[in-house]
Amino acid sequence: MDCKMNENVMTTANISGSLIAQLHPLVIMNISEHWTRLRAQSASEQQVIGALIGKQQGRTIEIMNSFELLFDRIDSDIVIDRTYYDQKEGQFKQVFPDLDFLGWYTTGDIPDESDIKVHRQICDINESPVLLKLNPQVIRSTKLPVKMYESVIDLVNGNAKMLFVELNFTLVTEEAERIGLDHMARLSSTQQGGDSQNSILAEHLRCQLNAVKMLRDRVKIILSFVKDTQDGNIPWNHAILREAHNLSHRLPVITSRKFTEQFYNQCNDVALMTYLGTLTKSSNTLNQFVNKFNVLYDRQGMGRRIRSLFL
Repeated sequence: MDCKMNENVMTTANISGSLIAQLHPLVIMNISEHWTRLRAQSASEQQVIGALIGKQQGRTIEIMNSFELLFDRIDSDIVIDRTYYDQKEGQFKQVFPDLDFLGWYTTGDIPDESDIKVHRQICDINESPVLLKLNPQVIRSTKLPVKMYESVIDLVNGNAKMLFVELNFTLVTEEAERIGLDHMARLSSTQQGGDSQNSILAEHLRCQLNAVKMLRDRVKIILSFVKDTQDGNIPWNHAILREAHNLSHRLPVITSRKFTEQFYNQCNDVALMTYLGTLTKSSNTLNQFVNKFNVLYDRQGMGRRIRSLFL
């Protein structure tokens, strides 16, 4: 029955999609993290639903990011929480004003009638949304377990019906995404028993750290030389002092107003990322404490019930 249902919501094979889709790896990572987190929190497999955002120029769409959506089940039907969506969309518009809502994502294999019902709700937000499905059950496959679909209206037995047509898509990445993917892939291979090789990000940061340490050591050498010269511990070397004088006079070149603004903006961004990391770590610690407290509370409640049976 499920196979018949799946065939009823898909168009014939000779119909191709009209959109040119480009997908960023960040979206796949977000969906995978969303499903893995819910799977770890509950004993049974949970379906996840979220929104896809990006840019559209003509018939070309570029899906760049995503966020989760809340939903309720009423008589086995999924109902999207529009209030939560409006709130999240407003927050994303403040940070990414040039990104628009393009569609929605979920997990599973071939689309079925339940996906059509959710798609109709999404059409109230975007009249021509796309659907992205990730199948987390695929293991050891050379292809990405990701498929994209576009909805069309076709005549079935004389009646107009909404159907899905599969879209071909290409992966596009930015430098930050490539570094992040390389870092995750190498960490994953290390956790699975591979060699403990470092990612490009770790190597890049290590090179910057070594360069800063080398610069600090050389500045200390120049300062100690000038101090020893002033104290009369070593004879004056006018050639070296002239070089140190020229080096110190190059510093006011980077004290312009533009440099100062960029410098403080970068400092604020770094401080913000540090605070966010600290908050995330604190939230994780608090979440683990709450979980342990709930487990202990449930055990104590079970012990009281058992003792009451024997008393």
